Amino acid sequence: MKVKEEFIKFFESKGHVHIPSAPIIPENDPTCLFNTAGMQPLVPYFLGQPHPFGKRLCDYQKCVRTVDLDEVGDTTHHTFFEMLGNWSLGDYFKNESIEWSFEFLTKVLKIPVERLAITVFKGNDEIPFDKESYDRWLSLGIPKERIATTTEDNFWIAGEGGPCGTDTEIFYWRSEKAIPQQFDVNDDNWVEIWNNVFMEFNKDGKNITPLKQKNVDTGMGVERITSVLEGVNDNYESSIWQPLIKEIEKISNLSYQDEKNKKAMRIIADHIRAIVMISGDNAGCVPSNTDQGYILRRLIRRTIRYAKKINIDINSDWITNLALVVINEYHSYYPEILKNKERILQILEQEKNKFNKTLEKGLKEFAKVVDNLTTSCIDKDLAFRLYDTYGFPIELTLELAQEQNLKVDVEGFKLKFKEHQEKSKAGATKKFAGGLGGHSEIETKYHTATHLLNAALKVVLNKDVHQKGSNITPDRMRFDFSFDRKMTDEEKQQVEQLVNKWIKDGLEVTHCDMPKDEAVKSGAECMFIEKYPDIVTVYTIADVSKEICGGPHVKNTKEIGKFKILKEESSSAGVRRIKAIIE
Repeated sequence: MKVKEEFIKFFESKGHVHIPSAPIIPENDPTCLFNTAGMQPLVPYFLGQPHPFGKRLCDYQKCVRTVDLDEVGDTTHHTFFEMLGNWSLGDYFKNESIEWSFEFLTKVLKIPVERLAITVFKGNDEIPFDKESYDRWLSLGIPKERIATTTEDNFWIAGEGGPCGTDTEIFYWRSEKAIPQQFDVNDDNWVEIWNNVFMEFNKDGKNITPLKQKNVDTGMGVERITSVLEGVNDNYESSIWQPLIKEIEKISNLSYQDEKNKKAMRIIADHIRAIVMISGDNAGCVPSNTDQGYILRRLIRRTIRYAKKINIDINSDWITNLALVVINEYHSYYPEILKNKERILQILEQEKNKFNKTLEKGLKEFAKVVDNLTTSCIDKDLAFRLYDTYGFPIELTLELAQEQNLKVDVEGFKLKFKEHQEKSKAGATKKFAGGLGGHSEIETKYHTATHLLNAALKVVLNKDVHQKGSNITPDRMRFDFSFDRKMTDEEKQQVEQLVNKWIKDGLEVTHCDMPKDEAVKSGAECMFIEKYPDIVTVYTIADVSKEICGGPHVKNTKEIGKFKILKEESSSAGVRRIKAIIE
């Protein structure tokens, strides 16, 4: 069964509109490296902004999660994953959401009712027990013994602030053992398959206040529900992963069924899928030492390391062959990976060659250090430096050490590695937290300023300059644009002066919805045009700027403040970058 197609067809029959997946890299949201949930791109609409496609939406969304990267290799963790979601933006609420979830699972997917269990919100000092959801599940035939109530696990918020609400989670008995009458949320045989969030509040600091509309936000993982339907306890044995696993078996001439190969094969399969999706995204992410580019580079290098572990010739075309399997499997859902196929393959080849050289340098460094050792043990600092700088897993360091009759402070390395992990997770948590809570006043000003900057560059440089990306924080804006040389000081000054003139002129910022084709014909500019629905929102700043955009924006340019360019530099080949602030 093709779950994605069945899901979309079902919710279209309930009046929902299928919207395209948002890019994997969020636009104008510096708090998140990647989209981690289907609802993430929809936050402005939960807060009340009208969606061009109406109040009932559904989709399958590309997502990437890297906080627990080192867990990948077991049966369930994935870096790239797909989320199925259906949404109500101030339309239907709990009763319909629960009824349709139940109908889809039991009538369309044919899951037996006796294998389902439910959790609902128990209530606390601020928000009462969710009796409405509880009663609805009872009315659908779920016995009270199979409905558990909790507080922490049944209140959903992304990060520390923003749209939030109680939720009801649906669990499936994933075991051949007899199904217990009483639902125990701590029994790992019960796995969560769907979460229905009733988003009716907004959290700002410690304050929780009602939103002006009640929303429904649901999420179901494609990988998990597929493995459930196909009756496998190892996700990699499902039909989603088998084409990749079989290709890895062919390339390595080893069997996945051999336990000693499973971890490496899972990591290679998981990572190559994530690599293709990230590098094939229209955001144009390339390997680098920061942010998304760092994650991409780390995934590629990790893939190569594990390929070596199962004796794959890393100088062969193995990584290209695996990427082609992913492109073939997913291009009908995400056509951008076919359009960007050559870029994906080029990135993989270049990074493979670079890392091979890095490995060589690491081996030379190892030999040099060994020559200067005064003890018979490689200490934790050296072991970690080989890991962090040269990508050496501790297993490789141990192998090399044994050849030299040396010991390795493995326990010290593990402690140092754990400390590194905790720092990385803390940083990632901070990066992912709070970013979905909407847009602050200063970020809204910066957002409108990017439109003015885009327009000014067209005037000062040439009309063929186009936006290639942007990143906004409360402290500054970063704007990437197509241009093949460094700007002169005079050009930078002219751009800055023109933006400030438009701000001082107090130009009105208006918006309207129209068909996408009509918007393009009218001259509205847009980055990643294919990701927008057929009906789009066009923001116009007097006769200065017209762009397809999701907002938010100021109502008048005089609200922005003084615009100042801090720096202009190269971003990548043919792309320049401006960093600027509002004073």
